[in-house]
Amino acid sequence: MAHLIKKTRKRWFSGLMFVGLLCLSVMTVSQARAASIEPFVGSYHGTTIEHAENELQARDLDVVIKETERGFIVDWSTVIHKPDGREKTVSLDVEFYATERADIYGSAMRSGLFGKRIPNDPLKGEPFFWARIVDKTLTIHALYINDEGGYEMQVYKRTLDDDGNLDLIFRRFRDGEQIRDVTGKLTRQPDRY
Repeated sequence: MAHLIKKTRKRWFSGLMFVGLLCLSVMTVSQARAASIEPFVGSYHGTTIEHAENELQARDLDVVIKETERGFIVDWSTVIHKPDGREKTVSLDVEFYATERADIYGSAMRSGLFGKRIPNDPLKGEPFFWARIVDKTLTIHALYINDEGGYEMQVYKRTLDDDGNLDLIFRRFRDGEQIRDVTGKLTRQPDRY
């Protein structure tokens, strides 16, 4: 009987150790995921160049990346300078949240029926966003499904350089064919607060 009790205690202790190590590893992964956006947090300003058919067009760009409890928010606006002197401003902010897959973030762009933030529905013509972080690059993907059932994919790659600034590569694809290529440099701005 004493042998049976000793064996049961040993199994119980081994199981407890396993659960403890499992909890520790989950906490470590969770902390690593939450901290991975930290180097990108800040405000950036810069100019981009669009590489279009035999022409270059400049764009002014502002990006703000903020950390949140469940992920981060990327707020960006672009001023496009038209050849005739007009300017077009495009702004967007997207909240991203951690998923079960390390360094892949889902988007929450609108409020659902009960007020919870949920992703857009690309089948309704709304853009579906997701993000990932690999090394020093934050990549945001936006998927649009058009009325004909084709798709457009926009890819924003923001890579931190050694000075904490961002190198931007933006590409737009329509049904798999690249139709736009924009590169730029964004300088980290001093904190306002």
